[in-house]
Amino acid sequence: MFFVDTIEVSGLGNRSYLAGGERTAIAVDPPRDVDLLVAAAARRGVRITHVVETHVHNDYVTGGPELARITGAAYLVPAAARVSFRRVPVHDQDRVEVDAGAGLTLRALATPGHTPHHTSYVLEEHGTAVAAFTGGSLLIGTVGRPDLVEPRLTERLARAQHASAHRLAAELPEETAVLPTHGFGSFCSSAQAAGGATTIGKEKASNDALTRDVDGFVAALLAGLDDVPAYYAHMGPANAAGPAPVDLTPPTIADADEIAARLAAGEWVVDLRNRVAFAAGHVSGSFNFEAEGQLATYLAWLIPWGRPVTLLAESAEQLATAQRELVRVGIDRPAAAATGTPSDWLREGEAPRSFPRATFADLADRRRGRDVVVLDVRRDAERGDGHVEGSLHVPVHLLHQRLDEVPDGEVWVHCAGGMRAAIAASLLDAAGRHVLAVDDAFDAAERAGLVVRRP
Repeated sequence: MFFVDTIEVSGLGNRSYLAGGERTAIAVDPPRDVDLLVAAAARRGVRITHVVETHVHNDYVTGGPELARITGAAYLVPAAARVSFRRVPVHDQDRVEVDAGAGLTLRALATPGHTPHHTSYVLEEHGTAVAAFTGGSLLIGTVGRPDLVEPRLTERLARAQHASAHRLAAELPEETAVLPTHGFGSFCSSAQAAGGATTIGKEKASNDALTRDVDGFVAALLAGLDDVPAYYAHMGPANAAGPAPVDLTPPTIADADEIAARLAAGEWVVDLRNRVAFAAGHVSGSFNFEAEGQLATYLAWLIPWGRPVTLLAESAEQLATAQRELVRVGIDRPAAAATGTPSDWLREGEAPRSFPRATFADLADRRRGRDVVVLDVRRDAERGDGHVEGSLHVPVHLLHQRLDEVPDGEVWVHCAGGMRAAIAASLLDAAGRHVLAVDDAFDAAERAGLVVRRP
């Protein structure tokens, strides 16, 4: 009998897996905070004998080397991956024993496309495939994006994705569970997963890679590729070099004077509270990245790489969770931190800053006979599906470098749901602009009476 436990890395939109039998198990694509896998193995009462990577990751720092070190497991990495650490190189059709008593083995299948060296792993029970760990190859309803390695390789890798999906579909039984790493919010996916579970048979019926001819599939895939987070440029090299262990001990506590000094030095002070609390009152110059949102993705995307960051949190628990998320993307140690409320973070005599929140109905009412700046901070692909007439478009991940493009006046900033608008509003507020954050779903814009231009 076998088991597969899923370790959700929801902030990054990824999954890792622990799979095995009664005594031993494998870990697939572990996050950097490897204690999650260690705890999962302890709950099962199994020993991790193999740590397996499907590819050198572009969207997070792996915990593979550290997990292999502390468990004594063999570290399996595709042979063609260019890495500078010791590992067991994996070739197509290589097999390893997972749990002899349960009749479990792991078979490697070369599935290039997401990267040139990408490898999927098939868990077999007494010779029958029961699960396929497909990493960034075959996802739920889609595939991993092929444009993260080298622009000149993108079309070739897109065609390889099509071929790899067909290989998996041809070689595996329809009831085989498909267990991808990406597709649950990760920007490594060419589209988002529709649902949380799938099989080879379901994908054969619905996945574009398996229902369209290669030319049509490639054309649609390339046309639909979205923006690439800037921090991805740092993840591949970090993973190829072999990441260091993480340090999740609490950071140095900053008082109000130190917070002010760090702001004055041009460092980033990030308020982790929810956007409602931040808008109501915050330290002037601080930025709002909600701990409950895609903190790691958007903070790593926007912050100048290597810039010191101080975290402001409501509680020690919120701070610890944020630290855990940030080490996954290479932001290893906050320069400092503080917990509490703005009254704890401001010097004597200082007052918190604030800005209003609004809805699209408020915006529609305000625009009648008034000249206001409407700033759309969604991504290009979202903008292409429809936008408020007369709005300015600067994606949130570019806004910090393009603040001078926002005209003078009252700025109403919106995104698709409110989280990114809050980030953008905090950037504008820190620059001294008069800003209102539209905390509303974009679907409400047209119902509110605003003109939405569509292609």
